[in-house]
Amino acid sequence: MLKGKLLHPHIIAALGRAGHSSRILLADGNYPFSTRRGPNAEIVYLNLAPGLVAVTDVLAALVTVVEIEAAAVMQPAKTGPYALKSDPDIFKDFARILGENAGAKPHFPLQRLERFKFYHEASSADVCLTIATGEQRIYANLLLTMGVVRSVN
Repeated sequence: MLKGKLLHPHIIAALGRAGHSSRILLADGNYPFSTRRGPNAEIVYLNLAPGLVAVTDVLAALVTVVEIEAAAVMQPAKTGPYALKSDPDIFKDFARILGENAGAKPHFPLQRLERFKFYHEASSADVCLTIATGEQRIYANLLLTMGVVRSVN
C-alpha cells in the first residue's frame, strides 16, 4: 500500500514516466478531452459523476508528488453565453493550492490563455497526462508544467 496523498496507480505511473517540462491537463466536466488531447497523453477518467471528482481535489493531491513550475488557465470569455465579468472563483482556489505547496520557492501567477490557444497547448505533444474530472464549475481547466526536483544536499 502506498503512503501519501496520491494513490491512483495510473496517475503515479504516468507521472513517473514524465519529466521536466512535461505537462498535465486537469480537465473539467465540459472539456473535450477526447478530441483536444495531446498525442502522447494518457487519459485517466476520474469523472465519476457530476461534481465528482473536483479539479481542486486532484490538484491538491498532485502538488504533493510533483514540482510545478507553471500553470495556465483558459481566459474567460468577455462576451457570449459563457462570459464572466471577473475571474471565476476557482482561479483563486488554484492559486491558493499552488501557493500552499510552493514552500520556499516563489509562487508564479496563473497564465491566462485564450480558449483556442489553451486547446492548442493542451493538445501538444508534451502533455503526458490528461485527467478527466466531473468538475462542474466553468473555466475549471488547468494546464500544469512539471518543474525540476532539486537535490536536497
